[in-house]
Amino acid sequence: MDLMYVLLATVDVAHEWMKLGAALTAVIAVFGAAYGISSIARSAIDNIARQPEAGNDLRSSMVVAAALIEGITFFALVIVLLTLFV
Repeated sequence: MDLMYVLLATVDVAHEWMKLGAALTAVIAVFGAAYGISSIARSAIDNIARQPEAGNDLRSSMVVAAALIEGITFFALVIVLLTLFV
């Protein structure tokens, strides 16, 4: 009977470590997305300052790239949630 309690306690500890790992993965995904979007915005602003006539093209490219980064981040967060709850 004591072995059963030890195994159940081990499973509970493993589940808590899994929650911590999922939370850290979500944090890394969000920070990576924030860094990527800020890098895109910084580059676009620098290039628009150099060539104002290319502003519309750069702006549209920046929006598409930011949307792709946000999509990848959303996918990562869904995977984290699936890991936790399924």
